[in-house]
Amino acid sequence: MTTHDRHALHDTGLLSPVRAGTPVEEATGDAAWVRAMLDAEAALARAQSRLGTVPPEAALVISEAAGAARLDVRALALAARETANPVVGLVAAFTAVVADRDPAAAEYVHRGSTSQDVFDTGALLVAARALRLIHADLLRTADALGRLAAAHRGTPAAARTLALQAVPTTFGLRAAGWRQLVLDAAGRIARLLDGGLPVALGGAAGTLAGYLEYARLAGEPDLDSYAGRLGALFAEETGLGRPVLPWHALRTPMADLGAVLGLTAGALGKFAVDVQNLTRTEVGEVAEPAVAGRGASSAMPHKRNPVLATMIRTAALQVPALATVLTQQLLAEDERSGGTWHAEWLPLRECLRLTGGAAHTAVELAEGLEVRPERMRRNLELTGGQMVSERVSAVLAPRLGKAAAKRLLTELTGEATRTGSPLSDVLAADPRLSGVLTAEECAELCDPARYTGSAGELVDRALGRIP
Repeated sequence: MTTHDRHALHDTGLLSPVRAGTPVEEATGDAAWVRAMLDAEAALARAQSRLGTVPPEAALVISEAAGAARLDVRALALAARETANPVVGLVAAFTAVVADRDPAAAEYVHRGSTSQDVFDTGALLVAARALRLIHADLLRTADALGRLAAAHRGTPAAARTLALQAVPTTFGLRAAGWRQLVLDAAGRIARLLDGGLPVALGGAAGTLAGYLEYARLAGEPDLDSYAGRLGALFAEETGLGRPVLPWHALRTPMADLGAVLGLTAGALGKFAVDVQNLTRTEVGEVAEPAVAGRGASSAMPHKRNPVLATMIRTAALQVPALATVLTQQLLAEDERSGGTWHAEWLPLRECLRLTGGAAHTAVELAEGLEVRPERMRRNLELTGGQMVSERVSAVLAPRLGKAAAKRLLTELTGEATRTGSPLSDVLAADPRLSGVLTAEECAELCDPARYTGSAGELVDRALGRIP
């Protein structure tokens, strides 16, 4: 097999640039998955050793072998076609590695365990490692967005509803909103990392019978409490949480993981889609950080496409759909499912990869985002002050009556649109408002920068400046 052929066997990320070359890609690759399962095997041996049911010297050999083992991942993948999971082949290959070091220690590999204990524990070790990367990137993104919110607390900008300019807001409030979503996601990830990702320990059918039988044969005097003690030590050795019950067919941990990843991708996606819209040629209120060669079009030399936002958005569109597969596994039948468990694996990895890639990309986007207040101001002037008609109507209501004020404003904004005149000029020239509003009042009322509501205070609250 040529080098080219060997590379062709691997998923290089060609069709998923959002995660290509990012830290999460390596943390979720096949080699990382094998490493996590070996870590689970080693942690189990150490936990059993601490209870006296595996010799300490055997646990040490198993742990050292797990750290040094370089198994043939492709061979494990091919062997998995005969067993429908990669653990059987992994255990056989790893046992041989341990036997080369110490034949006696090899007898204690995978002692009393089952494939799903090892795979699920390994899967959540992979998830935990990926989530730590994601969490760190989310905090960096939130910090950058917080700086934008503070810097542009009072920078007026057009708020848009149903794609049209609505009333004024501030760019700072918009950035504070992005930041809040990112912090919401980071908080949920932190809760998962704080005991929300449990070890899997149930044995063949969730009773831990195999573990107990080996413990009995080893002379364990207190079998009644052995399972609980083993679960606690296994969790301690892996750094994962301890479940109340074995969860082979109780897939809450996976459903929770999918939900958090879906929310995280969606939070980053909101940031990305807003940036995409604000970078439109006709809007031009922000721009992605400029990097030579980035965003180039194959046909149009003048273009600099918003590629960071595009990559984040594509991840955000995929992850919720993939996370649905993880939720569906709650319908696992019996004490071990044939097919539903297996269907989790790739969607889980893709959720981690895509979300991790999006979070990593969001750091660069947030830290380098170019903000253009002067363009925001010009866009505020596009309607000639009509975007503050809500304010004018509110001022006129007690003077003319609510219904009359609304009818008049509807008429006058229509006139302003037809003539292209600023609304303040139309108001000042209308004889029905003579003695009701002065020309100066009309100009002040129609200034968008004077109608941003509580935007500044909301930014302060979001940034923790006020309670």
